[in-house]
Amino acid sequence: MRELILIKHASPQVEEGVPSHEWKLSEKGQRASAQLAQLVREHQPAIVVTSSEPKAIETGRIIADALKIPIETSDGLEEHDRSNVPMMRSREFISFIELFFREPDRLILGRETAAEALTRFSIAIDEVLTHHPSGNVAIVTHGTVLALFLADRIGLEGFRVWRQMGLPSFAALGEPAMALIERVDRIS
Repeated sequence: MRELILIKHASPQVEEGVPSHEWKLSEKGQRASAQLAQLVREHQPAIVVTSSEPKAIETGRIIADALKIPIETSDGLEEHDRSNVPMMRSREFISFIELFFREPDRLILGRETAAEALTRFSIAIDEVLTHHPSGNVAIVTHGTVLALFLADRIGLEGFRVWRQMGLPSFAALGEPAMALIERVDRIS
């Protein structure tokens, strides 16, 4: 059985006026990514594949360098498209995200419904696994799409997963059944 290791990127450096999909890792995020690499090492990934967002690429690069494995980017692994959403207070944002998970077919926030984001992300995961038919695959992605995928594939409650998984965190799934092997919500 091979593994799919889904990794939520490390904490970014938040920059007001800069869209979140352009944020890079903070120093704290860089240190946490190095710690994460040691936990991911146990799952023996053969490759790291990331979304095209800088914070995911940087998280993936740190992991790949530590494990001495190749890294590449792939389309479709990006976060739920919120490129048209201005910065919000945390409480307001969380309320929108809770509604987003509760009503997946309704456009709540951004440019994609939860159902659309899940479909895009699931297709991208399938393409990565098809392109890399052997060996364990680590994918560095984003919290919302990761939570949607885990809710869909293994029956977890999406909003709860979104709230529980920190920056960074990961879930290792056995492929092809997508059974949960390990989930690490916080890197201490």
